[in-house]
Amino acid sequence: MAPHCDTMDGPVVNAAEMALEMENVNYVLPYVKKEDENELKYAFEKALAVRELSEDASELADYYFFETSVRLHLKGEGKPYEGIKPAGLNWGPVIKRAEKAETDDNLTDFLEFMQATLETELRERFDDLMDKKNYELNDVESAREYVESMLEFVLYSHKTYNFIIHSPK
Repeated sequence: MAPHCDTMDGPVVNAAEMALEMENVNYVLPYVKKEDENELKYAFEKALAVRELSEDASELADYYFFETSVRLHLKGEGKPYEGIKPAGLNWGPVIKRAEKAETDDNLTDFLEFMQATLETELRERFDDLMDKKNYELNDVESAREYVESMLEFVLYSHKTYNFIIHSPK
């Protein structure tokens, strides 16, 4: 799940807004599993009907549909629904860049950012390891610092590789 799938400016709510605006549930339907389709369609029809009553009713109906959409999306990912978070939360630099790559149909800038980030993280760990490598044999504390640094570099590399290779698509 994208960390912001449960926010007011996330892709699920954006799709739900478009569905209501265009009166076509298919804008948001891809965000839920097939087994939850009927529940989403039911919520959509109810929201459309209630939106016609008044401005307050429309606001409430929209939010009900947003919540239903997000809840069912998270359910499909095996995640609990804990309410919709506000728009504008800071999720760090990756999500906006990944979304921009998709919008621009261009991976180059995003790929360069990710490569630079990985290189920076690996170099910091490697440099720390090299700084601690030539310790005095009888300086056990320095030897421990070296071992800790060596394990940090090796395990970080291993975990990163495994995440890249074995992360579910």
